[in-house]
Amino acid sequence: GVGSDINCGVRLLKTALNADDIKGGTEKLALALYNNIPSGIGSSGDIRLNRRELDDVARLGSKWAVANGYGSEEDLLYTEEGGCLRGADPEAVSERAVKRGGDQLGTLGSGNHFIEVQVVEDIYDLPAAELMGLYRGQVTVMIHSGSRGYGFQVCEDYLASMGPVSKKYGIFLPDRQLACAPVKSEEGKRYFAAMASAANYAWANRQCLMYLSRKVFSGFFRDTYENLGMSLLYDVAHNIAKFETHDIDGVQKKLCVHRKGATRAFGPGRAEVPEKYRQVGQPVIIPGDMGTSSYVLVGTAGAMEQSFGSTCHGAGRQMSRMAAKKKFNSAELICRLKKEGITVYAKDRGTVSEEAPGAYKDVDLVVDTVEKIGISRKVARVRPLAVIKG
Repeated sequence: GVGSDINCGVRLLKTALNADDIKGGTEKLALALYNNIPSGIGSSGDIRLNRRELDDVARLGSKWAVANGYGSEEDLLYTEEGGCLRGADPEAVSERAVKRGGDQLGTLGSGNHFIEVQVVEDIYDLPAAELMGLYRGQVTVMIHSGSRGYGFQVCEDYLASMGPVSKKYGIFLPDRQLACAPVKSEEGKRYFAAMASAANYAWANRQCLMYLSRKVFSGFFRDTYENLGMSLLYDVAHNIAKFETHDIDGVQKKLCVHRKGATRAFGPGRAEVPEKYRQVGQPVIIPGDMGTSSYVLVGTAGAMEQSFGSTCHGAGRQMSRMAAKKKFNSAELICRLKKEGITVYAKDRGTVSEEAPGAYKDVDLVVDTVEKIGISRKVARVRPLAVIKG
């Protein structure tokens, strides 16, 4: 199984705004995002779905959101898989998952999920940055969220049911959370159908969160999101299993590639990469922590050879949530970040402590490492100006 937050992922919006355009108004903009985008554990939003609509979301993903007015067809071009993973079957999803997901579309959630207003601080690969439409001083918006209660329940359901299944197939596990079944077995195929449903829910969720973010910016700057240049650079998953074709000892083979805490990083020339980016490779978005920076990279031929077209998914924790909560005081942390020019709004102050910069590895070192071993290449570095958390 993939894990609890199926298709947790990240998307990056470009804007035509410069840092000076929001100077002095960052806190008000952050507050507007915080007040208009539901966040926190169990949060619900204004998009309420009946069973038929929820099943459509499970089958269509971002395509459902766009068809219902939450974005444009162009958004789908710059979303991994076009925002829709084939093979989804909502019949493989429990009623409990359906109930949990009915009112959570367009909600951020909690934990490490966030919406950040950022500024492009460094450019490392000018041709690739120009192709992506990135430049120094530019304002960007990063959205990190997943499949919410719908995906969590899919995980819980199958974690419980697949334990005995593993034994049935002679698979003995050192940890029950490694629950699995052969991918071509009936149990494996049913799980994949449920996982794909949750993955599509997550893509629809991020599409709706982007719609809400555009709406807030439009109201704040009194202009359309199109005139503000709020276009999607890319959306990529980092908790998903997918069928892909890879070169294995000179032979093209269809594989089920399972990326848990890993990001797809396809190199130049792959048909799955949007045509606009195909000459440089797939955009890769690596979030850091709310006190440092995040990165935009591109996939490489080296990733195709070494890691099935994959790279890291973020800075990664170096401290447990419980330890971070004991060590870091949320009020002091918010005050310190404010002095550093970073505004933070969060539903739960405990989340701020759990997500303290000190709880994470050095994202600069992590990104330098994946570049050094050749599985992705740096394009740009973005620094947070405002952070919204659950």
